[in-house]
Amino acid sequence: MLKKDLRDTPLYREAEELYLQFRQPGTGQISDAADIHVAPDGEHAVFAGAIMDRLEGGPATRICRVHVPSGSTQVLTFGPNEDRLPKYSPDGRTVAFLSDRKKTGDFQLFLLDPHSGRSRSTPRVEGWVEYLQWSPDGRRVLLGVAGHGADVSGGQGAIASQKESDTALSWMPTLDSGDEEFRWRRLWIYDIQSNETRMVSNLEVNVWEAVWLGNSSIAAIVSPGPSEGLWYTARLCRISIETGATAEIYAPRDQIGWPAASPSGHQLAVVEAICSDRLILAGDLLLADSRSWTFRPVDTHGVDVTYAEWRSEELLLLAGHRGFETVVGVYNRTTAAFTETWSSVELSSSPRYMAVSGFNSQGDCLLVAEGFAKAPEIGAIRESNYATVRSFDIGYSQCAKAIKAIERVQWSAPDGLEIQGWLLLPRKGGPYPLIMNIHGGPVSHWRPMWLGRRLAPVLMLIERGYAIFLPNPRGSSGRGQAFARRVLGDMGGADTYDYLSGIDHLVEVGIADPRRLGVTGGSYGGFITSWLVTQDDRFAAAVSVAPVTNHVTEHLVSNIPHFVSLFLNDSYRNPSGKYFQRSPIMHAHKVRTPILNVCGALDRCTPPEEAIQFHNALRESSAPSVLVTYPQEGHGVRKLPAAIDYTARMVAWFEEYMPPDAG
Repeated sequence: MLKKDLRDTPLYREAEELYLQFRQPGTGQISDAADIHVAPDGEHAVFAGAIMDRLEGGPATRICRVHVPSGSTQVLTFGPNEDRLPKYSPDGRTVAFLSDRKKTGDFQLFLLDPHSGRSRSTPRVEGWVEYLQWSPDGRRVLLGVAGHGADVSGGQGAIASQKESDTALSWMPTLDSGDEEFRWRRLWIYDIQSNETRMVSNLEVNVWEAVWLGNSSIAAIVSPGPSEGLWYTARLCRISIETGATAEIYAPRDQIGWPAASPSGHQLAVVEAICSDRLILAGDLLLADSRSWTFRPVDTHGVDVTYAEWRSEELLLLAGHRGFETVVGVYNRTTAAFTETWSSVELSSSPRYMAVSGFNSQGDCLLVAEGFAKAPEIGAIRESNYATVRSFDIGYSQCAKAIKAIERVQWSAPDGLEIQGWLLLPRKGGPYPLIMNIHGGPVSHWRPMWLGRRLAPVLMLIERGYAIFLPNPRGSSGRGQAFARRVLGDMGGADTYDYLSGIDHLVEVGIADPRRLGVTGGSYGGFITSWLVTQDDRFAAAVSVAPVTNHVTEHLVSNIPHFVSLFLNDSYRNPSGKYFQRSPIMHAHKVRTPILNVCGALDRCTPPEEAIQFHNALRESSAPSVLVTYPQEGHGVRKLPAAIDYTARMVAWFEEYMPPDAG
């Protein structure tokens, strides 16, 4: 659909109606939830509830409280702007949360009385607060603070945060040295009694994540500079809150995240994994004690760990993924045993990987659960049983009725490796026009998820009779680190045939119509979409979102150059290497598939120039190509009404080139 303004078209109005149905703007109803945290008494929990006033921007988030036994819910804060990441103090009397109510984008610490609903601000820090954690004694709050202008991660949109107002004249040039003060991430501490804040981290380190080690020191994931690319080689350090002195305690082979310390600070857990995006990490659990800081792996029965929380000095609550399963369990440090308490192939949690919040010493917990056909809900796991506490289905179940079946599929790649994926089938009969949707990463995975958050086009396509194929090729999470490492240094190699063999399998068993095959994906999925149409002519249509199409420019222009060298295991200085061989633009002359190229003008992770280059290369070869650039979007199309427009354009593209009712 080539029109610039689609708002007067039936497809746009249909997409808009879809969002209206499952978001219900203007009604004050909660349509999504995140950041759940249980009170010490286990009777209540707080969370960030999403409430839309109108179909513009994103949903406003408000601090909400749920009474666990009854499911009754209260909205405690009312903005304006965003309130998020609530956490109870150890005594349960206060909730700390972040808000930018005073200035958009300037998230600061606020304290809330959950009973009266009264909140108050704390002294402003220099920058915006990304995360917080109470000290074990409840006397201080640790704050992870990013400078105004620092990049957010790819999973958060990969845009530069808003800089402080600049008084420079309009003609003055911008300067970029890569280590400007506004790019750094620091640690601050707020003291409850004195009502004061102070910076505690050393000016020489950039802090990505941090947790309390008891009440007197901090464990932090740090790098020597603020560049997003330096996260890939970050180290684990101990930081003194009195002097800021920093001492390295672990140098990982791959990437690390999710540090969690026991109440005393004597035990520290961290997850290590091969990883493609900061804050999207699933892998091996490592434990160490403060006497030696010798980290040892924990056997989690094949679960890629995505969440860790100490419930006592002995018991560690864990959550993660294993194949098709979402798993919760506990690790007992004394017996060195991991015990699974719950698993599901129908439910997972939002938004990226599995996360929970414990409420007793047995490992029972709450989570925000969701599935392909289930809207977000607060659920409780008690004694291995799951029960709904509070559903936020305000219209989604009606939309999801378009899905006739949700199936798990497995097939063998050409080298014999077993690959898994999900299949969402429409109510019409097959063989179906099939659209393969490729996840980002490459280290990520498809799992049961609410399609209303980022996958509204999928719902519209299923309603029209398209089957949706969600493959998890080599490199995907949930299959262990050996499986994830199979994509390392070979991106665009063997993973190519994981996708093609999956389609071959679905054609062979009569599910997919070989004349009507489409492909789409974002980020790494955008790269593979662009790559596949240069390698195989079976696709009738393609939609590539936030792609990488030239690994040389991705290395030199994006904010994550280390990602490219890591996953290609090569250098752009090698003219005969994978930087050139695996770049879609080098093969654009082979393309016959009509392709819609979608990008965000503010994307720092896969800059818009990546989509622009491929589009121009395709046009030179007379291949059907359209370039769509959203001026206010970053990595992916997230805000409304741009997301409505994107939904309509994707559906129109597939309908034009592979109609669902073709004879």
